[in-house]
Amino acid sequence: MFRAVASVVAVAMLAGCAGAPEGPIRNAGVPITSLALYDPARMAGDWHLVAAYGEEVACGPVTERWTPRGDGTLAVSGTACRGASRVSLDTVALPSGPGRFERRGVSGRETLWVLWADADDRVAVIGTPDGGFGRILSREPALRPDLMQAARQVLDFNGYDLARLRFPAL
Repeated sequence: MFRAVASVVAVAMLAGCAGAPEGPIRNAGVPITSLALYDPARMAGDWHLVAAYGEEVACGPVTERWTPRGDGTLAVSGTACRGASRVSLDTVALPSGPGRFERRGVSGRETLWVLWADADDRVAVIGTPDGGFGRILSREPALRPDLMQAARQVLDFNGYDLARLRFPAL
């Protein structure tokens, strides 16, 4: 069992090193929806980036802390990637609709949609309506294989190209 899990992790890490195919990361013809009954307070706490599209994984593992504020927004702090460099992240996420947030990220204004979160909030899949952004967040640095598979299925269902999904180098 351990060898099987180790093999899956090794393949995933190697896939993260491969050159990215050209083209969009999401099929714009596939409808995308946010989690309608998602309470923004569920984002509170620490989240580890375990998979994403683009350069977001280029500098290795990063973590964000989401902290509720009295005005209904959430402070977001931690580290992020800008190219292959780690940078400080210190911003505010404003709930903007069911399962939706607006925030200023490393590359400017971001519209984040929670596409799925498991019932125990161990994993969250985040995407954007324009398909320019997608990520899998986990409460733990390493996500259980069954939860990773479920998160990948959500991305696939929402039109994301799984071949373009990358994993941070450890």
